[in-house]
Amino acid sequence: MAGYRRQLYRDDAVVLRVQKLGESDRIITLLTRGHGRLRAVARGVRRTTSKFGARLEPFGHVDLQLAGDPKGNQGSSLHTISQVEGIDLYGKRFLGDYPRYTAASAVCETAERLTPVEREPSLRLFQLTLGALRALAGGEHAATLVLDAYLLRGMALAGWAPALAGCAVCGTPGRHRAFSVPAGGAVCLDCRPPGAAHPAPATIDLMAALTSGDWRVADAAANGVRRECSGLVAAHLQWHLERALRSLPLVDRGVSAAGAVGTPAGGVGPAAAGVDRE
Repeated sequence: MAGYRRQLYRDDAVVLRVQKLGESDRIITLLTRGHGRLRAVARGVRRTTSKFGARLEPFGHVDLQLAGDPKGNQGSSLHTISQVEGIDLYGKRFLGDYPRYTAASAVCETAERLTPVEREPSLRLFQLTLGALRALAGGEHAATLVLDAYLLRGMALAGWAPALAGCAVCGTPGRHRAFSVPAGGAVCLDCRPPGAAHPAPATIDLMAALTSGDWRVADAAANGVRRECSGLVAAHLQWHLERALRSLPLVDRGVSAAGAVGTPAGGVGPAAAGVDRE
């Protein structure tokens, strides 16, 4: 548009992803507090003389000044970052910690996938993502527990929460032993479809604890229960996304390399969770 002058606005954001652009620039994917997910160009941040390149790394919480139309009605869909201040650069706290780094990568990829429409505000997802990265940086809980809690709560925001306190098909209350991803979660014996998984009762209890934030129960869960929980959560998420997350198989869940090949998130593959795409 002739004579269009890009307006300036401020927001705080979580840095989800960075991509190279040209010789010295980057495209930064951000989840902002007030404007949802958007992409912005950071000019010259790959130069050694850049004043704010180190602040625009994945997992950071930053305060930004951006140039562009906040609603995306005018000009380029790519905004330009003109100023940035670091609020808390969480990535610096676990760059050398493989379990926490890969869990944070899965958190950010999930946040991007759960916001398919750019510039659509999603305050609760922003707060959830920021809280997950803060928890990973703090290290008070196992990285896999933080990740699974994030995935379960993120699915709840998207309307995909697995049924845990009643049958996903008929609604009969109670803790049921069978679990079917296509059916929507726990199912009773009458509604159990072929191929449904039969997780340990403690696994369903752990999923419920992570959803509600009961960390006393979650932290006390045995490693085997955590791995089974992770498998069901990953299968449920990827069924609804209809595509696998690239970062999820890289998460360190204490499984041997041989056991991890072809098995998402620690030992429970799609078939075991009642998922059949064929």
